[in-house]
Amino acid sequence: MYDKTIRRRRAVLVLLVAASLILITASFGSGNSGPVGAVQRGIGTVISPIQDGVSKALSPIRNLFGWIGDSVTATGQLDDAKKERDRWQAAAVAAQADTRRVKELEKLLELRDTPTNVEAYAPVTGRVTGRSTSLWNSQIIINKGSSDGVRPDMPVVASDSGDGAGLVGKIKSATSGSAVVTLLTNSEMSVGAKTLDGKTSGDLKPRGGDPQDLVLSSAELAPSAAVGTIIVTAGTVSSRADLASLYPSDLPIGRISKIDDPGSETELAHVRPFVKLRDIEYIQVLTAPVGEVAR
Repeated sequence: MYDKTIRRRRAVLVLLVAASLILITASFGSGNSGPVGAVQRGIGTVISPIQDGVSKALSPIRNLFGWIGDSVTATGQLDDAKKERDRWQAAAVAAQADTRRVKELEKLLELRDTPTNVEAYAPVTGRVTGRSTSLWNSQIIINKGSSDGVRPDMPVVASDSGDGAGLVGKIKSATSGSAVVTLLTNSEMSVGAKTLDGKTSGDLKPRGGDPQDLVLSSAELAPSAAVGTIIVTAGTVSSRADLASLYPSDLPIGRISKIDDPGSETELAHVRPFVKLRDIEYIQVLTAPVGEVAR
């Protein structure tokens, strides 16, 4: 019984295939007219709703695959856009850094035009490679050392990313390829200083409470000493080695920012350095001793 059913189904299948071939062949010769065309139209009428239903049923699937394809394409474009953005951002940061460095180096070069010609002191230009993390930022490390002629107690000048340039400290110690700089804000520092007109002088020392605040002590302020007055290194003209200054005369240091108790016996001038010590990137060590430079 089972074999008869199978044979019957196969016979029906063969007949359907044969009929299909006949209809297809006939359609090429008769077009859409005649009985064959009528049969084709009848079959189309029956099948068309089924095709529409299947098309509608498959539409979400097609849309899903289309969305997936669009998403993959969009993701790739977004990744490319992010890479391009990052590349331009890195280039912009590099350009800003280069601009800042050029400005700092230009400010150092301008020290040649001050009353103290820094070029006469055989300056060695270096870069800051480390700095103290304390509030006072009292020391920095530079990439120049004894192999470059750097020795302890040599003056160090610098500039910052703004408009400042001037004395920032002195060499504390040096190895072959690096050195430690003690900055003006270090409690160990004291620099002989004066107003630019030379009428007021004293020792410039750091003052607690503000890492950018120095005080000019042991000084009787002349009437010309006022807020905004420029303070420079005092230097010395003594021929005695034990009295010679570490610093050339007239190196810029800063400006008087305020005066406590003006006109009294306790008046005290506060000085803000020209250079923001936290912003130093490039420095120059003045390697020629003061006594060896012709004045």
